[in-house]
Amino acid sequence: MHAVADTETLVADGVITPDQAREIEARARDTMVALAINAILTFGILAATLGFIFWLADALSVAMLGTVLLILGLGILAKGGETFRMFGNAAALIGAGMLIGGAAVELLDKYENAAGPVMTLGGLILVGVFAMAFLRWRGASHFVTGSILLMGFAFHIFGLGFWLAQNDQAGLVKSVFYLYAAAGLAGLGWLVDVRLVTALAIAPFAQMLDTGTAYFHAAYVFYSPEPTLSILQMALLIVVCMVLAAQVPERIARHARILAILGFIIANLCALVGSLWGDAIGETIWGPQIAEFSGQDRWSQFRDAREAFRATAIVISENVYTVLWAIALAAIIAWAAHRAHRGLFNTAMTFAAIHAYTQAFESFGDEPLAYVIGGLAAIPLAWAMWRLNQWLIAEGTA
Repeated sequence: MHAVADTETLVADGVITPDQAREIEARARDTMVALAINAILTFGILAATLGFIFWLADALSVAMLGTVLLILGLGILAKGGETFRMFGNAAALIGAGMLIGGAAVELLDKYENAAGPVMTLGGLILVGVFAMAFLRWRGASHFVTGSILLMGFAFHIFGLGFWLAQNDQAGLVKSVFYLYAAAGLAGLGWLVDVRLVTALAIAPFAQMLDTGTAYFHAAYVFYSPEPTLSILQMALLIVVCMVLAAQVPERIARHARILAILGFIIANLCALVGSLWGDAIGETIWGPQIAEFSGQDRWSQFRDAREAFRATAIVISENVYTVLWAIALAAIIAWAAHRAHRGLFNTAMTFAAIHAYTQAFESFGDEPLAYVIGGLAAIPLAWAMWRLNQWLIAEGTA
């Protein structure tokens, strides 16, 4: 279990010795340095790979240079020793990335009709081959085989998505595709033991209900057309991950925890959307769609149909959302603090500040009585949390 501790205070209280404090600090520093090194190395590999592909802009040249770099990298890993392993990894992965990425660019550019099936099947073969290699081979090539395994899955999933888009597949098929992509990322993240890969699974999982992001000039936006359903979806993910994390070894538990935290972040963003605009549950899923109407007045027909749907749907107003979100955040902050779930606690505190800031300007800027009520309610709540914690300590359950 990872925990935040003040080593100076622990030494002063006689809990640990100065030597033990120095060892804890050294290990923490080594972990941070390793994270920084890996981040820089990953950026360099990705940038060089894409740069070579688009700079050479020729399939044969990309394939030849990619093959040379892959062989060179494997040779360094086999003969170069620990000192030059990083260069071997970089060369091998740039080479493999050029071969796989170059193939994708070539297929999409010149063989568009065949690109989807070829990438789907080819990526699946790469996943199978390098999954077996990763499980069987250890040593210097372990990092390379794991990375190529992930490249193969990216090749596969991009090809499958492109294929479905070509055939105008939407609705349930699209949602199943996103679930498949999320499950694949989470599974591979656990297999190669890279939490960043596991974390990426939250993106396709959220997109099952069209929750996502968009960018336009000077603005980066988050949108959630079904905030209530998305919150329930993320709540299910959080519960499953937290239950799993409590019952499995740490190697698996840390992947479950990172996915739970990201699910909690998405759920809070959806709650922010609901607190600003409310939600007519299911409106974009089984409600009227603009494509169902035609003619010059189709927008008028669509608006009338939407209003008719809202008259019979479950509608949660923005004010109700605002209150429910605040209560949920308070409960989760208390629970996460008691259970020492630092990630969930920090996330909940962050969104509590965002919630307060947003509503101060959006909903209650001209309602000073709301601040009085909220402030006075917070004081006994804090006292109750303190008394509960004291009781749990006395009972030996804290």
